[in-house]
Amino acid sequence: MDTISRERRSENMRRIRSRDTIPELIVRKLVWGLGYRYRLHWKKAPGKPDIAITTQRKAIFIHGCFWHQHDKCRHGRLPKSHLDYWGPKLARNQARDREVHALLFKSGWDVLVIWECEAINAITLEQRLLRFVRSPQHSRTESAKRRRASGSRRLR
Repeated sequence: MDTISRERRSENMRRIRSRDTIPELIVRKLVWGLGYRYRLHWKKAPGKPDIAITTQRKAIFIHGCFWHQHDKCRHGRLPKSHLDYWGPKLARNQARDREVHALLFKSGWDVLVIWECEAINAITLEQRLLRFVRSPQHSRTESAKRRRASGSRRLR
């Protein structure tokens, strides 16, 4: 059972944005400040990454902890009400994320996911962004070898 009225819940949900969120603005400001130029929500790249550094083929996604179910964050848990609605919806978001990351990776893009809760610490975030944008671009064969060697299929 929800603790607030249906109208109030509707108003809360209506105010949630998918673009220009505070974590996204923080990341954009840091990337710009590091001297890298980028495209926002670039339609030519699979999944329209939040930030696409096209010259280096680097894609950055800024995920909300709830909407993309961050497993290392307290905000990434399922709600207690309407599980029949939220369970499949949030699971589909995660499946879509995996599909998009695999498509980008296969197309020769490097992918970085920044979680909403990680945007709080600007120093750590800036160091992580620097490592990502300065790292050499992977080749498809090298990345496939790395994945096979580590036994991992997830991109992070």
